[in-house]
Amino acid sequence: MNPAMIPIHVLNGPNLNLLGRREPGIYGTATLADIERDLRAQAEGLGVTLTVRQTNLEGELVGFVQEAGLAGAGVLINAAAYTHTSVALRDAISGSGALAVEVHLSNVHARESFRHVSLIAPVCAGVICGFGPDSYGLGLDALARLMARRRAP
Repeated sequence: MNPAMIPIHVLNGPNLNLLGRREPGIYGTATLADIERDLRAQAEGLGVTLTVRQTNLEGELVGFVQEAGLAGAGVLINAAAYTHTSVALRDAISGSGALAVEVHLSNVHARESFRHVSLIAPVCAGVICGFGPDSYGLGLDALARLMARRRAP
């Protein structure tokens, strides 16, 4: 890998493997593969290398965050339902020193009240939600800028 490239891990939580067929009125028709394809194209122009992962297992997602944070990579995370329930995920972000941006396809604040609280938002640099697949692209752009500033002398 070119040392000038910015490493970013795109981490996706439970049920995001069902995008494109899961509640398209809420989540749209784009698949996770569609989102990954678009992010990879965008990453080229930003000087970013991407590692993209999805898991339905909380502990595995915690491990992915730790791995990225300890390696100094940025984390673009859609923790899905774990956003609202996982203290372990929050601790992994803060404990590993990961610079993270939280993203969601839907506007979680316009949905059920239990979705209004994010346990990970306080340890993330920012939160982007409600723009469908563009939430990922907006998050990638923001995270790449933050990572570049972090690396600047």
